[in-house]
Amino acid sequence: MNEYVKSDLIRYRGEGSAFLFIIQYLHSRTFRWQVAFRLVNSHGIEKAIGWVLWTMNRSKKIFQIPRSTKIGYGLYIGHEGPVIVNETAVIGDNCNLSQFTTIGSTDGAAAVIGDNVYIGPSVCIVENVRIGDNATIGAGSVVTKDIPDSATAAGNYARVLNFNNPGRYVGNRYQAGARK
Repeated sequence: MNEYVKSDLIRYRGEGSAFLFIIQYLHSRTFRWQVAFRLVNSHGIEKAIGWVLWTMNRSKKIFQIPRSTKIGYGLYIGHEGPVIVNETAVIGDNCNLSQFTTIGSTDGAAAVIGDNVYIGPSVCIVENVRIGDNATIGAGSVVTKDIPDSATAAGNYARVLNFNNPGRYVGNRYQAGARK
């Protein structure tokens, strides 16, 4: 199994077995899209299969994430979108994207998002900002400035509220040691 696909499956199901892959693939449109995204960015036969799946599973109403977007291991998309991500965004390992998330840029580079980050529903991350590792962005926030590691931020415009319980909403993390 492709390592990125396995990492995403672990985020959804807690383990990466072939049986759970089939169950998740059959029952989740979001996961089907993620499999297509991961495979189309792969190599060889996986890439060819990915192109077929990408063509079949591309729904611009649900996910507007270009295939060239850099996304780390263990992506979890809660609910079925819509999610919009600029192609210049960089998303780290074990990130949660909630419904109605927009990561955009009108000029140049979009955000760089660290590892183990939870982004709540209806969040807009605007332009070239950095979201630190283990950060939590509260629902409805508009992020226009950098958010430090382990911070919880919320509001319009988002501001740091505290540094309590960093990354607490990121479950079933894909461990770096599991990459072999």
